[in-house]
Amino acid sequence: MALLASLFWPQTEPRPLVQPGTRWAALAWVLAGSALLALAARVRVPLPFTPVPVTGQTFAVLVLAAALGARRGVQAVLLYLAWGALGLPVFSQGGGAAYLWGPTAGYLWGFVAMAAVVGALAERTPPTAPRFWAAFFLGEAALYAVGLLWLSPFVGGLTRALQLGLWPFVLPDALKGLAAAAVAAALYARRPARRPRA
Repeated sequence: MALLASLFWPQTEPRPLVQPGTRWAALAWVLAGSALLALAARVRVPLPFTPVPVTGQTFAVLVLAAALGARRGVQAVLLYLAWGALGLPVFSQGGGAAYLWGPTAGYLWGFVAMAAVVGALAERTPPTAPRFWAAFFLGEAALYAVGLLWLSPFVGGLTRALQLGLWPFVLPDALKGLAAAAVAAALYARRPARRPRA
């Protein structure tokens, strides 16, 4: 992922935003990222015509990946999935390992791909809202690629999966992406300026 990002999205300066100085600090940020994702899952709007609800999780993944970078963003998502697999009610519909294999599991696993893509690009893009939104768009594409391919066998094919798992969410996710880009740009704007090397 880093190699592809370096080819198509040249790095401008070292990032991510959060650069913990110790392993304990890094662990704390990963724990905080997984907690943010669990809280965002509480924001849930079920839709009567699809098993996939509108949630706050995509917004949380976009922001935490932009802040933590690819490696720690992925770690935070994997930790979140581990909490859910152990039975903690951190997913939008509850908890338990069964959620990692059911019809909507692809979207949970897709969060890993989203965090990897967004984190890798956020580490090397000028911290502006438009550039973040472009990175987030690619992250959303990675999420839906995994989610739709997983959902397809459960609903009778890709066409039906698109009807249930993509089209109803295009506008909500576009708005969440715009909001997340604004938040990420604001966070980076508050970062102390780096001192020039002597």
